[in-house]
Amino acid sequence: MSVHRGEYVLQEKYGTTKRAAAFYNKQMLNQLNDVMKEFISEQAMMFISTADSNGNCDSSFRAGTPGFVRVIDEKTLIYPEYKGNGVMASLGNINENPHIGLMFIDFFENQIGLHVNGKASILENSQLISLEISDEIMDEMIEKEGRKAERWVVIEVDEAYIHCSKHIPRLKKLQKEIEWGTDDIKQKSGDFFKVKQDKRKEE
Repeated sequence: MSVHRGEYVLQEKYGTTKRAAAFYNKQMLNQLNDVMKEFISEQAMMFISTADSNGNCDSSFRAGTPGFVRVIDEKTLIYPEYKGNGVMASLGNINENPHIGLMFIDFFENQIGLHVNGKASILENSQLISLEISDEIMDEMIEKEGRKAERWVVIEVDEAYIHCSKHIPRLKKLQKEIEWGTDDIKQKSGDFFKVKQDKRKEE
């Protein structure tokens, strides 16, 4: 587990050192336990955070069918990258700086969250065979992802810990048909924030 000097400095400043030590000792692991693995296998979305080599941060959202983030073992996760806007903001950061933070939040059943921090690398479809993935998991990945996955991100887990339920709202899940990787403007709501209008004004 990687605890940063900045945390210790502010814990001392604000008098939370004892409380933080209890959290480190009782709630943080350097790998995924069986309950965490099961939790991840049930999730259909997550938030990710990355940064480039200069520390400039980016946050993003990833979603798929439940279990789209696969647990290979207690130290390894893998998730698919689908067709996007072509900017490659998250992957570009990973290419420069492997550190990544994943946030899984269950808004619907238990209102609980799971932080997973680690080191990421980009894997092309043709390179999947280089991982020690069981035939069962590999067959399931091919069956469910098909050609939707353009490539994959592999995470080596450094730490995993709870995000408590106190401020997580309970939401209701509604059915929505999703066309993965679509270029349909209406489905993408690609200019919801009317940026094109602002760009034209700048010209």
